[in-house]
Amino acid sequence: MVSSESIRERGRRKRDGGGGDNDSSSGGNESEGMRKLLLGLGFWVQGFRCFPWMAVNFFLKDGLKVDPSTLQILQSSANLPMVAKPFYGILSDSFYIFGQHRVPYIAIGAFLQAVSWTAIFLSPSNISFFTITLYLLLGNLGASIVEVANDAIVAELGKPPSSSSKNKQHSSSGQLQSFVWIASSVGGVLGNLAGGIAIDRVSPQVMFLMFGILLTIQFLVTIFIHESSLDLPKSPSNLGIKKQLSELLVALRKPEICYSILWFAASYAVIPALTGTMFYYQTQHLGIESSVLGISKVFGQAAMLLWGIIYNKNLKSTSPRKLISAIQATMAVLMFSDFLFVKGVYRMFGIPDSLYVVLFSGFLEVLYFFKILPFTVVMAQLCPPGYEGSVMAFLMSAIALAVIISGYFGVALSSFVQVTGNDFSGLQHALLIQSVCTLLPLYWSSCIPDGVKPKTKSKEG
Repeated sequence: MVSSESIRERGRRKRDGGGGDNDSSSGGNESEGMRKLLLGLGFWVQGFRCFPWMAVNFFLKDGLKVDPSTLQILQSSANLPMVAKPFYGILSDSFYIFGQHRVPYIAIGAFLQAVSWTAIFLSPSNISFFTITLYLLLGNLGASIVEVANDAIVAELGKPPSSSSKNKQHSSSGQLQSFVWIASSVGGVLGNLAGGIAIDRVSPQVMFLMFGILLTIQFLVTIFIHESSLDLPKSPSNLGIKKQLSELLVALRKPEICYSILWFAASYAVIPALTGTMFYYQTQHLGIESSVLGISKVFGQAAMLLWGIIYNKNLKSTSPRKLISAIQATMAVLMFSDFLFVKGVYRMFGIPDSLYVVLFSGFLEVLYFFKILPFTVVMAQLCPPGYEGSVMAFLMSAIALAVIISGYFGVALSSFVQVTGNDFSGLQHALLIQSVCTLLPLYWSSCIPDGVKPKTKSKEG
């Protein structure tokens, strides 16, 4: 039997909000739904950015007639706004817009991207190389602002809980990272599939317009979402830029954070990127059709999607050091496979060039980013409370700078082995050097964090 006192107590809890399990559950579900809408759309669009960039590559090659080195310089230089991510992170952590410090920045970034791609669409077909570079820089500025805000939200929601925490939204530190990873991968799959089909049917300018419309939709959806509906964890009091920068520097002095980021950035920087050269080799020298390249990239993005699912279900408890090192070694093996491909070994065994491109080229392209997922999960756990935006932005900035260095390194290597738009005889030597450089970071893999255990209260006494 239930006593009348117990019934009255339950009534008081319901009126005071202390025992409204159904209300809190409903509110939690609504918050989770809004978070997934905002982050899912944001990361999906981020993955879909390969759609207009495929058009950019063909527009520069066929429209503006640039050479492989110039294409790769543009691909690398366009990432310059990404290097300033720590500044965007500090702004996001320090300056609130209408009482919000994440969602407004996502809206601003989406707006800048929409303006950029629409401007390229409206430009004449003989647009100068300098002008299109400025537009692409503006677009990547907007994309980097969006990524910083999105990454900060994921980091805030992905921190490991204390033993006394009652918030179920923090129950799994890797679950949200895997969700956004999958959303980005799905966007990449659809973007490459649509790009491979559209590039043969419509002009690159039309593809720029289509992506501009998509960004406009993201902007409109974002401005109707209030940050309070996301139920984000409470951060320490709002700090100024100087204080925030000071705290960021303190965080970076922690060896487990500093050495980890240094290793991760170096693992990209020491690899000479040959993406522009390989694009010309496949399309100009081998005559691979754009639809085949699109399918190749779809295959790669599908592998990326599968990786997110496998990591979430089976590999979250695996040592990050072993996992990231294994990925690095696999990259070197596949780069050596590219060397054999250019040398004609697979052709001698009757394997068509198009089949190799579909199965391996797209996969190697995304394998570069496989190690980001386990690394960001660990870094989210290492971030000091309240400064996730700044620290995670610094990580992404370091990666962006490393990718730029890698691109310029690749241009220098291509020039050294005398690869041009019409002469690819030195490409196999460049690929061999690339595979050797990829193995170098494994010699100091001890810098990679080996996991972070959630803190629990001592039971002594």
